[in-house]
Amino acid sequence: MRTTLSSRVLVAGAGAGSAATLAGAFAFQYIGGMAPCALCLWQRWPHAAAVLIMVLALLVPNRWLMALGAVAALTTSGIAGFHMGVEYGWWQGLQSCSGGSIAGISMNDLLNPNAAVAAPVRCDEVPWSLFGLSMAGWNMVLSLGLTGVWIMAARRA
Repeated sequence: MRTTLSSRVLVAGAGAGSAATLAGAFAFQYIGGMAPCALCLWQRWPHAAAVLIMVLALLVPNRWLMALGAVAALTTSGIAGFHMGVEYGWWQGLQSCSGGSIAGISMNDLLNPNAAVAAPVRCDEVPWSLFGLSMAGWNMVLSLGLTGVWIMAARRA
């Protein structure tokens, strides 16, 4: 007997996947003490959008909302892929996060040699990896999978 998942179940799963990915990112930040770089933060926004889209699509099932969820997941996957390439030196990153930006540091702290100023978090360093993939790499892979789930949901709607 063949069973197929409904579009509602797929939407819930895709949105829950984005929520879990966000929860993992916040756990690494607040429990693990790993401050995110600018590209890490950019990867979070499409996941947040996907969670919001999930809520809307569960309230008002709509193929276009599900397609928009796929776009959100694909967007974060693209940002993560770019970030992974920067981390592994395949291409240049943004100057603002790979060149040691001083954005957000006050002029007084810059001029005070005794001020405790945290070093900027660089986008071109791999702070954590598992099986050769950085966090950005895992986000790319997981988000591509979530894109597929959103597309399956849209096709079944």
